[in-house]
Amino acid sequence: MARRVEPRTKRPSRLHPSSGTGRARTIYALVQGVARGTMRSLRLWGAPMTSSFNVQSATGYEQLMGRWSRQLAPPFIDFAGIADGERVLDVGCGTGSLTFALPHAADLSEITAIDFSPVFVEAAIKANTDPRIKIQQADACALPFADASFDRALALLVLHFVPEAGKAVAEMRRVTRPGGVVAAVVWDHLGGMPGMRMVLDTAAMLDENAEQIRSRYCFQPMMRPGEMMQSFAAHGLEKVEQTSLMIRMDYQSFEDFWQPIAAGEGPLGKYVGSLDQGLRAKVDAAVRAAYEAGQPDGPRSFAAVAWACRGTVPEA
Repeated sequence: MARRVEPRTKRPSRLHPSSGTGRARTIYALVQGVARGTMRSLRLWGAPMTSSFNVQSATGYEQLMGRWSRQLAPPFIDFAGIADGERVLDVGCGTGSLTFALPHAADLSEITAIDFSPVFVEAAIKANTDPRIKIQQADACALPFADASFDRALALLVLHFVPEAGKAVAEMRRVTRPGGVVAAVVWDHLGGMPGMRMVLDTAAMLDENAEQIRSRYCFQPMMRPGEMMQSFAAHGLEKVEQTSLMIRMDYQSFEDFWQPIAAGEGPLGKYVGSLDQGLRAKVDAAVRAAYEAGQPDGPRSFAAVAWACRGTVPEA
C-alpha cells in the first residue's frame, strides 16, 4: 500500500562540501567543446526520442539547471538511502550531478550511469576520475542490464522528460534486486518553481501562445501530486513513500536569472527564442519588472520544490 510521508528531519550528509566545484569547472570546459551548436537528445513534453532542448553553451546549461541539480543531489541521496558496498544505477545522469555526488555519500562498490544524450555521456566520461563509475549511452525505457543487477536505481530530474515514464519505472524495478530500492525526483513545476512560473505567467499575459507552453511545462509526466507514487505501486514496488525536497535558487541579479533563458537554453529558452523582436522586447521587460518587483535589481532567492518518491522491490 502506497503511503505519503512528511519530509524527514535532515540528517548530516557525508557529501564533501566542495565536491562539485572543481568538477563543475571541468564539465564546463568539456561540454563547451562538444555541445556548442548541437541538440540534446531528450524526451521532452511528450515528444519522440529527440527533442529541441538546446545546449547552446556549458555555462548557459550550468546557469539554467546544473548548479541546482547538484544542490538537489545530496538531499535526494539521503532520501534514497544508499549504503556502503552497494551497486547503484543512475538513470539519466546528464553531466553527472548525481553520479559524482554518490561516491562522497557512501563507499559504493560500483556506480553505473546512463543517459540518452551522447553529448552529455561524452562530457561525463571525460570528467570521470573514479574507477568505480561507468558511464554509457542508453535508453531509460530499455535499460541494457540483466534483471536484479543493482542494489538501487536512482533518477534525478529525468522522469518528467520521458513521455512513457511508467516504462522507465518498470525498467528501474527490473534491474534492481529483490529488496533493493528504486527512487526518483522531479521538480514540481506547477506549485514548486515560482521563478520559472514567474516567467511563464508573465509571458502568458502578453502572448496567448505562452498559455499552451505553460500547461505543458506545469504538467510534464510524474509532476501531478501522487503521480509517481501511483506509478511506483502500479509497477509492483512496495513500501512506496513520497516526500518533498526543497532547495533555494539564489540569483545575484536579473542577468544571472535571465541570461541562460534569453540565450535559448532549455524549454523556456526555446520559447523565448521563438518570439518576434517586438514581442520579445515586451516579454524581456515584463519579466525584468516581475523579478525586480519594484525594487532595485540585485540578489533574489526563489524556493524550488521537488517531488521525491521511493519504493522497494518485493523479496522473491
